[in-house]
Amino acid sequence: MSPGVLKKPILALNRIIGHSSAKNHITKIKIGNIAALDDESQKKQLKKVQEQLIKEDEREKERLSLQQRRRQEEEKALETDLPEIAAKYGTKTGDVLIQTAPLKLQITNGQIATTINFTARIHHIRSMSSKLAFIIFRDQTETIQGVLAYQDGFVSENFVRWATHLTTEGFVHVKGTLQAPPEPITGCTVGNMEIVIESMHLVVPVEEHLPVDVHTIDHVERDEETKELESMASTRVRVSNRIAFLRTPTAQSIFRINAGICSIFRSVLESQDFIEIHTPKLQPAATESGAEVFKVNYFGRTAFLAQSPQLAKQMSISADFGRVFEIGPVFRAEDSNTHRHLTEYTGMDLEMQINSDYHEALNIIDNLMKSIFEGVYKRFRKEIDIIKTRFPHEDLIWLDETPVFTFQEAVALLNSSGWTDEHGKEASDLEDLSTRAEIRLGEVIKEKFKTDYYIIDKFPASARPFYTHLDANDERYTNSFDIFLRGQEITTGGQRIHSPRLLKERMQKASIDPNSMAEYLQGFEFGVLPHAGCGIGLERILFLLLNLGDIRNASLIPRDPKSLPEQKDADVALPHPEADTIRYALYFEQGKTDLELPSIEKLIANYGDATNTSWLDDRYQVWRHVETGAAIGYAEENGYALVMGNPLCDQRQYQIVIRAFLKHMQTHKDLRPLWLLVSSDVEDILGSKLGWRSLSCVAEERVPVDDAKKVARKERQAQDAGVTIHELPVDQGVPQNFRARCDKRIEDWKANRKGSTQVHITEVRPWVDIEHRRYLWAETKDGEIAALCILHRLSPANGYQIKFALDFPGSPNGTIEALISAAIQSLAKAGVKNVTFGAGALPEMVTGGNMNGMRAKILSRTYKTICQQLKLVNKSEFREKFGTHNDLVYICYPFMGLGVSGARTLIKFFEDEM
Repeated sequence: MSPGVLKKPILALNRIIGHSSAKNHITKIKIGNIAALDDESQKKQLKKVQEQLIKEDEREKERLSLQQRRRQEEEKALETDLPEIAAKYGTKTGDVLIQTAPLKLQITNGQIATTINFTARIHHIRSMSSKLAFIIFRDQTETIQGVLAYQDGFVSENFVRWATHLTTEGFVHVKGTLQAPPEPITGCTVGNMEIVIESMHLVVPVEEHLPVDVHTIDHVERDEETKELESMASTRVRVSNRIAFLRTPTAQSIFRINAGICSIFRSVLESQDFIEIHTPKLQPAATESGAEVFKVNYFGRTAFLAQSPQLAKQMSISADFGRVFEIGPVFRAEDSNTHRHLTEYTGMDLEMQINSDYHEALNIIDNLMKSIFEGVYKRFRKEIDIIKTRFPHEDLIWLDETPVFTFQEAVALLNSSGWTDEHGKEASDLEDLSTRAEIRLGEVIKEKFKTDYYIIDKFPASARPFYTHLDANDERYTNSFDIFLRGQEITTGGQRIHSPRLLKERMQKASIDPNSMAEYLQGFEFGVLPHAGCGIGLERILFLLLNLGDIRNASLIPRDPKSLPEQKDADVALPHPEADTIRYALYFEQGKTDLELPSIEKLIANYGDATNTSWLDDRYQVWRHVETGAAIGYAEENGYALVMGNPLCDQRQYQIVIRAFLKHMQTHKDLRPLWLLVSSDVEDILGSKLGWRSLSCVAEERVPVDDAKKVARKERQAQDAGVTIHELPVDQGVPQNFRARCDKRIEDWKANRKGSTQVHITEVRPWVDIEHRRYLWAETKDGEIAALCILHRLSPANGYQIKFALDFPGSPNGTIEALISAAIQSLAKAGVKNVTFGAGALPEMVTGGNMNGMRAKILSRTYKTICQQLKLVNKSEFREKFGTHNDLVYICYPFMGLGVSGARTLIKFFEDEM
């Protein structure tokens, strides 16, 4: 393209802005009232942040000081004691721990006066005096008291003092002798024995106390008024400090019983010819009417997390498996924050063919449940007793012959007790029971029939999914049942419809499109015998059986509507904390003398976006703000300072840093500032505080990694041509021979592009800041590099930039697309959320602050002409294949600050003849 082609649009742009002379940069510029950036509210906000940092620093100093003091005290004590005593205690860390038998095994087999060796955690320490301490040791479900007492020539005061200053939860290796305590120990699981400690060495130290220690989170106290045991830690505390809770003997016992229930469930069903299956958790449609679902993006299509394995179980019956069961996750998107609901729980499901009546399945399920109860009480008596100390309850009562009530009989029992709902109405024969009604019914049945376990049969059709078989005698009811424990439902089951015609009718009544479940329906159209089954909630059984108070206590890592909170940017840790500009500013203010400005490379990884990576090129100068360590990059061109991108610093420091930079420009540089490719945050500061004008004709072209589009056809083309994709390991340097191979191909690439106009803001420099780059390349079947992709690390919020994606001459079709797709997938595996291709031209200009009216309309038309003539959007059209979305970045300039020479300067700066 000849330079003259741009003459008319540039002159028009000049007339709009208001200058007629190409020498307008000589005119004294009006940057605006820089003092307006001196914002008191902003300073107060930063002051609060700094005060918080001061507290954090003080805590860190105190922690390090305490650690050092403890090490020094230990060293001094060991030096003071006799060698034979010093050998009995101290810190001995190493990769190999001392081989010992489990504490539980030694205590079970041990007798008084037996010497034992074990490794356990320090659960709790009670210092009685300088010569006596009680230390409780914990090994999974077992806790036992150790006695460490001064004994001349055997245990020194230094030994006792050292032990009492240890941090709980560290692992120690202990040697000692079992003895009978003066009186039974009530605070430990082992109450009839204690250990006289002879030697103790710290083998895995814990430097800091846990936010909530295991002893506290498991501690209960008796309320003086109610005389009931109450936990010192709430359910929310137990959920928020999950590792601490899971370490407690109570939790250890709960989850041993959890595993035991699954084991019994599996063994009982296998003994009755059931086959274990594993069903998919991604479904094409919602599987339960009335149940909320989690939607997920399935390669651009909508899928759902399975609300139950029901449909797949039935398909297995259709496939002639006969009897099947599964233990697996179930997902319910119910925004219910009660003590009995989870959004993800473990389902224990079974399905079986029936010969004449669905009660065949009911009888098997009933016997299965009673086998579980019997097995739990037989195998886990000690664990149950441990749990009862924290969650008091009576053992479950059940009858040899389980009471079975029809729904109508159950409602009659409930209503005869005088029960009404909050509106004074009795329970209905045709509507499901509320939780409150279920609990009251359980109390009535317990009083009358002396059982905690019973079954309600023939539920109304309004309370059951579309696939439930209707009662042949009364279609208002179904061949289905619920099983109850302590007045709450733990199992729902029944007969399924096996006629495809009836099934379609029921689906349509439930507003489910049969076409969306064609695979499911196919099993019935191919013929299937009558069948029935149930779904059992594992956590629900555990929660009710052990009276855990909240179902979250029965789930290893519970998921409820408040789980998985969105992480705020402020909560994301900086990859280089030593380059934190807020902390740097604090140290500067405190007068710290050994401060070094953070490197630009580290600032980019902490705070940068794609534009900031261009500052690493030689044509940019980088101004540093000595008070914060921040940086701003710019290039001098034709009397202008072309400032590129946001300042590199914490966003809360933007105003301070911008103010200092513009002041520097005024006093030290005779340059006219044009601030380019900035985010809306910086654009708002320049526009609202200084009155600068802004426009956007460029956007960061970002791709959320999880939503990246596939380029399957292009990938297949590359694969068919024998192209292979490779990536350098992140933790290794770049081999010299690889550099040489790439450099040669880059020269080929440059030579092939001679004569084509390219618009960009950076040179091709592949070996800059290697620490923050990732390298992927494509090779032909002959071993030649066909394409190169270089990823540059940005701030945690921005992820990575596809800094260079070079398609070398002669590469097979689809190579560059396949390489970029592989790069995005590699970032996804590393947990990166976002990737950007960098700035790309927009097809039309967007006006920003302080620019409107006729001038804006004419300017927009002028830009459109330039865009079409230069074909600026070609690159963006390529990037759209991967699912890019535009994040506007702005060009900002002071009033009367651009002009024709500014427009020419910009075009000249970005234009590179290669």
